[in-house]
Amino acid sequence: MTLGFVAKDPNSADGESPTIWVDESTADLVIQGWKVDESTAAECRRAGSIPEHEAVGRGVAIRRARIVSEPVSDYIRYEYDVTFPNVVAGEQVRWLPRRRASDLALPGNDFWLFDDKLVRWGYFSGDGDSLGGELTEDEAAVQLCRGAFEAVWTRSVPHDDYRV
Repeated sequence: MTLGFVAKDPNSADGESPTIWVDESTADLVIQGWKVDESTAAECRRAGSIPEHEAVGRGVAIRRARIVSEPVSDYIRYEYDVTFPNVVAGEQVRWLPRRRASDLALPGNDFWLFDDKLVRWGYFSGDGDSLGGELTEDEAAVQLCRGAFEAVWTRSVPHDDYRV
């Protein structure tokens, strides 16, 4: 999967612009960045089962692991709350408390690994603002991320069992 940048909302404050990406092989849109108010989050939790996520429906396994400091921040609590629809749609999400990652060799930046061959590095400021990203197919970077992800995945707690 190769994601191409489409646009971001120029009217959003504080660098929290919703961003739209397109999967260049399927033309699926990926939208990230909107913050959900509590009533919308509650509605998502009440909705229960929703139609299968399109990528999952095509047989794509989507796994996400998050390493988090505890106690969690308000933002991580929000991220946890809005993860429910992704899990219902078939995404596998796990959480690893940072104290349990101390002896793991991890890349220096957040990353997404696509199809075990493409890494998208995510760069962030000290305040957590996105500074963009970079794509690489460098085999050493792919192997590093693959090994790191599997190590985190093995130790992490499934979303349904993790409590914030």
